[in-house]
Amino acid sequence: MTVAPAVRQILVPVDGSDHAKRAAQVAISLASIYKAGVVIISVVSPPAFFISGPVGAPADLTDYYRLEMEDANGAVNSVMSLAKNAGVDAKLQVLRPTASVTEAIIEFATAEKVDLIVVGTRGLGGFKKLLLGSVSGGVIANAPCSVLVVR
Repeated sequence: MTVAPAVRQILVPVDGSDHAKRAAQVAISLASIYKAGVVIISVVSPPAFFISGPVGAPADLTDYYRLEMEDANGAVNSVMSLAKNAGVDAKLQVLRPTASVTEAIIEFATAEKVDLIVVGTRGLGGFKKLLLGSVSGGVIANAPCSVLVVR
């Protein structure tokens, strides 16, 4: 007889996309079933021009990061409300700018010793996806725990 591993803490990275919202709903449902906690994170990535070319004026970067942090906070707070309404213990964190969203998620999952990561198949996509690659694919390939991908 095989015993399923305990699920005590579920990580759900969100970016405000519909795929991330669906992943968050699944993570909250699973947390309710397993009586697990949910950690909701959003990762702020550097602007495309920072990755691919010269950096703009400092005021431009300050404004960029301010807006990105506002969006990230909105995404995690929205999911936090869903978790609270479902009676699920949840905490949230917006991770500071990093070159790789995937790396930030993996490092966070490792440090927090999460048991499961629930991700959407795609994020906000577009040009950002071309620069950063597939976050869900990177998480699947490098996660320290099981990963559930939600369509």
